[in-house]
Amino acid sequence: MSTAYPEEPQTTTQTTQASTETRSLGEIVGDISRDMSTLFKQELDLAKTEMKQEVAKVGKGAGMFGGAGLAGYFTLLFLSVALVGLLDKWMPYGWAALIVAALWGIAAAVLAMRGKKEIKEANPQLPTTQQTLKEDVQWAKTQKS
Repeated sequence: MSTAYPEEPQTTTQTTQASTETRSLGEIVGDISRDMSTLFKQELDLAKTEMKQEVAKVGKGAGMFGGAGLAGYFTLLFLSVALVGLLDKWMPYGWAALIVAALWGIAAAVLAMRGKKEIKEANPQLPTTQQTLKEDVQWAKTQKS
């Protein structure tokens, strides 16, 4: 990593001195401290971005569950009454109602499984952030030696 920072312009005298003289322990520690601070801020920004993406995926799955519940409710309410009335012409009313309830139970289960699938596809482990943190640890180890 470069030790030149925009907020610390180097003059040619400083550059010449740095190249001809050995840096002091304080300068090395200061450089590492600034680099680690910058690196930490960048990792935090990456983690925030990744977490927002994963939360959006979970939100989509939760929306599917909510939609499944609402759709199931209205479907059961309106179509069940109509279907029970239709089946009542060929069988007793109780049997017709039981058959209709079973059909809509199956439909609700299918919607719930789709919502569960959406939530499972979310990856809250932040793989990119984990990988870059491992790389940062390796970089820091090489700076120590």
